[in-house]
Amino acid sequence: MIGTFEFPYTVKSSDIDELNHAGNYHYLRWAQDAAVAHSSANGWSPLKYQALESGWVARAHKITYLKPAYECDALTIKTWVSAMKSATSLRHYEIINASGEMLAKVETRWAFINFKTQKPTRIPHKVAKCFKLVEY
Repeated sequence: MIGTFEFPYTVKSSDIDELNHAGNYHYLRWAQDAAVAHSSANGWSPLKYQALESGWVARAHKITYLKPAYECDALTIKTWVSAMKSATSLRHYEIINASGEMLAKVETRWAFINFKTQKPTRIPHKVAKCFKLVEY
């Protein structure tokens, strides 16, 4: 069980916008990629959620942009889960460059849903127990 997970990412040319830095929406994609990698590292890959016929969908995101990211920047996206309720969890992210500068902070409220009904459902114990909660 991994509490805080570090996901490496190198900024690609396709991430760069007309202002010559990474476009804002890419930060959200990097955060989601880090969340999927963290879940997979804790034993819950997308395929395993499909077999369970339930899994996570984003309910809300909060992003605070602090500094830009540029092409070829080596980033680390740190992520952890700080709270888990019956059908939701709160996940945090810090996007940091190779110099240790914080580029952005992100929070996502995730809801656990049944894929067939598209409605919230209880997070199964076998899922919840795989995520060590980390205080923020």
